[in-house]
Amino acid sequence: MINKKSREELKLMRHAGGVVALVHKAMKEAVTAGISTFELDEIASRVIKENKCTPTFLGYNGFPGCICTSINDEVVHGIPSKDRILKEGDIVSIDVGATYRGLVGDSAWTYPVGKISEEYEKLLKITELALFNGIDKMRPDNVLDDISGAVEDTALGAASNIPKELQGKKYGIVRQYGGHGVGRNMHEDPFLFNYRVKNNTKIKAGYVIAIEPMINLGVDEVVVSAVDNWCVSTADNKASAHFEHTVAATDDGPLILTALE
Repeated sequence: MINKKSREELKLMRHAGGVVALVHKAMKEAVTAGISTFELDEIASRVIKENKCTPTFLGYNGFPGCICTSINDEVVHGIPSKDRILKEGDIVSIDVGATYRGLVGDSAWTYPVGKISEEYEKLLKITELALFNGIDKMRPDNVLDDISGAVEDTALGAASNIPKELQGKKYGIVRQYGGHGVGRNMHEDPFLFNYRVKNNTKIKAGYVIAIEPMINLGVDEVVVSAVDNWCVSTADNKASAHFEHTVAATDDGPLILTALE
């Protein structure tokens, strides 16, 4: 069952999402060669708590961090660690959740560490574009497959607004993970695939979904770490990017709840 959010709930989610955006602002400044993912987690925790929120991820099904930090071929759910030091040329996906008065904001971004390869730059660009193409379809009377299809078309080089330098390039689309409803719980109905599945569920004003393309340089397939049972990596060890916003459908169009004012 998909729960519509009231005006008051959306207001609280906007606060939670705004705090998530502040964390990402801090992450953008902090991500440099030589910093550990544990240090990034500490910075995120401080920003979240200073703004009267709690870290949504911490303790979720036993997850030990306030944020997920996934480097290069790691797709999602990387655990922050003092031993994971960012290097020049890496890319790192940082997923952030903050809860305010019982309502959740959830957003991820993939950051370059210093100068990255042209191949990585293109991966980040196409994944971010897939996110915003998906967000554009988050409108009442569209269907969920409109969002999924916009992400798929972008990853496969078929979207109309793909930059010239990316035309004709096809990327892998993570199949096992995707977007989701969000509100009083971090994961609510519906599950949102990043490719078409013939889901004709109509979008209604008040629906809130975390739209999150996960796009790979290589194959679609991913594997879960046998060491920590959390970190998800690409099966061919090629890089992956992850971009996410929490978005509300309104009569005036999509409203991104995890963006700065």
